[in-house]
Amino acid sequence: MVEWTLVGLRVVVEVARTGSFSAAAGKLGYTQSAVSRQVAVAEKIAQTPLFERHARGVRPTPAGEVLVRHASRVLDGVTTATQELAGLRDRLAGRLVVGGFPAAAAVLLPRAIARLTAAHPGLRVRLAEESTPSQLLALRRGRLEVAILATGDGLPEYDLAGLRRTELRGGRRVGVAVADSHPFACRESVDPAELAEQPWVVGARVGEAPEFGTWPGIADPVISFAARHWSTRLGLVAAGLGIALVPALAAQAMPQGVHWIPVRDRGDGLGRTVWAVTNPEPGPAAVAMVDAVAEELGSLGAVRVSADRTPPD
Repeated sequence: MVEWTLVGLRVVVEVARTGSFSAAAGKLGYTQSAVSRQVAVAEKIAQTPLFERHARGVRPTPAGEVLVRHASRVLDGVTTATQELAGLRDRLAGRLVVGGFPAAAAVLLPRAIARLTAAHPGLRVRLAEESTPSQLLALRRGRLEVAILATGDGLPEYDLAGLRRTELRGGRRVGVAVADSHPFACRESVDPAELAEQPWVVGARVGEAPEFGTWPGIADPVISFAARHWSTRLGLVAAGLGIALVPALAAQAMPQGVHWIPVRDRGDGLGRTVWAVTNPEPGPAAVAMVDAVAEELGSLGAVRVSADRTPPD
């Protein structure tokens, strides 16, 4: 007696999704004849046609729609079971909390979390959106395993004594967000001197982080708007109401209508360093999270990462 197989169900679902035997074959890595055979077997088991042929491909019959609906649930269940079983075998299981400043939380951390959890499905990661002092307090109290933070010009002297840090060198670059209609938008980079006469969109709390203000060294910057949230600031930029400082870490998070341009730092710009900070003896999951952040930073096109895994003075 012929019975359903996962391969056969997967083929039926993919044919229904793509509307074509050849497209399904390409998606699954099979030959078209192999797909045709699997569909024929499925129709034999169902004792009814599953697809109607027409000029532009195929579409499911009512029976095909029923099978696709149930087959999708079966395949989803198998995927979930496989992930849970992998999690039981994975030494990196359980929960992990990672925090980061806004620019890091925009692109770098979500992608690093996705990278880590894809490799370790048994690990559940939560992103904590908190200020750097709150992150450090949570880290010392054991409520946070990894904190991504910046030190340097314009920032407070955070107490990092006894903590372990990994320097993310690729996080140092800074640029400006401009509207697509702005003259800078067609440029590969801009010089700091060109920023002096520009109207700026800054953070409502300028002292919290250097990217919330204007480029350093501008004597009398023109502040057109101050807004607390990134989305609001970038919305104002998109409307052509000013430009805003944005670290390279968030360059790929620009919304429609906004272009990111690097600033050629000639030593008078933002002197800061970005760190991944953990407790002195981080667990395997925390170490893996730091590594995932470093790998993702490299894949974002930034400078390669180097690590200093000794506690700072």
